[in-house]
Amino acid sequence: MTQSSVQTKLPLGQVLLNRGVVTQEQIDTALKQQSAQGHNRLLGELLVELAYCSENQIAAALAEAYGLPYAPITPRLCDPEAVELLPREFLEEHIVLPMFKVFETLTVAVSEPANVFVMDEIRRLTDCRVQMVCATAKDIRATLQTYLPAANVFVIDEIIDDAALADFAMIENLPEDITDLEEVAGQSPVVKLVNYIIYSAVHENASDIHIEPDEKVLRVRYRVDGRLYEKMRPPWQMYAAIVSRIKIMADLDIAQRRLPQDGSIHVLVQSRPIDLRVSVMPGTYGEKVVIRVIDFRKMLTNLEALGFGYNNLTLFKKVISHPNGIVLVTGPTGSGKNTTLYAGLNELNNEQVNICTVEDPVECNIHGINQFEVHEGAGFNFANALRSLLRQDPDVIMVGEIRDRETANIAVQAALTGHLVLSTLHTNDAPGAITRLIDLGVAPYLVSASLVAALSQRLVRKICPNCKDEYEPSHAIGKLVEKWMGQKPTFFRGIGCKKCRNTGYSGRIAIHELFMPDEKVLDMITQSVPLKTLRAAAVANGMVPLHLDGLEKVAAGITTIDEILRVANVSEDLA
Repeated sequence: MTQSSVQTKLPLGQVLLNRGVVTQEQIDTALKQQSAQGHNRLLGELLVELAYCSENQIAAALAEAYGLPYAPITPRLCDPEAVELLPREFLEEHIVLPMFKVFETLTVAVSEPANVFVMDEIRRLTDCRVQMVCATAKDIRATLQTYLPAANVFVIDEIIDDAALADFAMIENLPEDITDLEEVAGQSPVVKLVNYIIYSAVHENASDIHIEPDEKVLRVRYRVDGRLYEKMRPPWQMYAAIVSRIKIMADLDIAQRRLPQDGSIHVLVQSRPIDLRVSVMPGTYGEKVVIRVIDFRKMLTNLEALGFGYNNLTLFKKVISHPNGIVLVTGPTGSGKNTTLYAGLNELNNEQVNICTVEDPVECNIHGINQFEVHEGAGFNFANALRSLLRQDPDVIMVGEIRDRETANIAVQAALTGHLVLSTLHTNDAPGAITRLIDLGVAPYLVSASLVAALSQRLVRKICPNCKDEYEPSHAIGKLVEKWMGQKPTFFRGIGCKKCRNTGYSGRIAIHELFMPDEKVLDMITQSVPLKTLRAAAVANGMVPLHLDGLEKVAAGITTIDEILRVANVSEDLA
């Protein structure tokens, strides 16, 4: 059915009456209000506004009145390519949604089927026959928000093949004028190359992108599973334009080349929202660009997916269910601490709990949780934010990182006054969180009174399942593992294949060390005993050291002994 054949069969009010949705009295009331407002309002809008019926009931009635199908619209019903057939401004102004195109017929969801002029314009713009379905304006707007990014979001959809890199037009003379450089940065070859770099990084699960200039050489490296590898060497002549393009996307100053700059880019890659944190720093041969790739889909996960052993998972769930106290997640940068905290918040998230976070920056938005971002330049730091947050009636507080004396003391005081506080620290092991808090100026007796647990973690690479093979390690390694575990497990490793870029590894998993002090250990904290003594007491109390948790994953054929020895500090445990 085309737009020209759409003719009303029954008035909307009559259809609603026939369906038993409204009464004649309610229609009369709405018509009187419509007349009083000069007929500027639609009858359906007024009926919804007066709470006589819902938007869905109006849309279904309109569909019947005009002889059209009615569809409760969701993003799953739409083809993203169809949405792009019409300009964004047109879709938002007229509240229409192209759903899918079959041959030369475009199916469009509309909230006002009587507007034949809009249908004529759609047919002209798309050169297609138009098939209409009725939907609510609310559903159409919500779906449009899914497929149409905000004004500052870049859609990465210009994808090229590796072989096509050699075909890029060279930019022989690097422009010195900033206006010329900005113009070059917006040209198709540069835009396509930058899009390709971002798209490939997301596709290959890279955590970071390094764009590094050398003398007449430009290389792009990705960090995948914690290790850097070279992805490509674009033409050196494109270097200035590539950096400028990234600066433009991150809203940085392309004229500033002598000072470091930081910014962020929001992109959609295959309809997935991805955040890019950009750092630009001047070097010997030009500015080096490092881009941190933050995939919200991977960050927002549950505790079961993080690699916890059964006992550690059970204990950690018990830990975060405490009504008050402080829980710390420790480890070096890039060890997945924030992912663990987000998973813990997901576990706690419900309508009865007020969860608030203070982060720098907010890395993942979680529905139902109040998240606040610090702004050091404006004086809104962790300490000030945390102090204000305590007046927001929180039950659970997540502090992105405890960096200084003031933040540490406020966090401990919050834990002592009826709040559960989750945060991160940079320490080598779980008991080390105690000495770190004391070093930051928290009194030992306050640490003892507030600490519920400390979790240390590292990320180890998983064996590639495509090339996994059994092998026998060296005699010394075999004896060492046998000493630790009391038995010698079967060892596996990846021999290397195309899918894992011949590394033998694919993906990562966490190994953990959970420190839950008992009364004896808490007394030792108050007495400020040395860390080595504290750690020995924790192990005697049942704490499984990091390397032993890792060995459980070696025995399960998940990772290799080489990975455990690489990331776990085992010197003290060998004594």
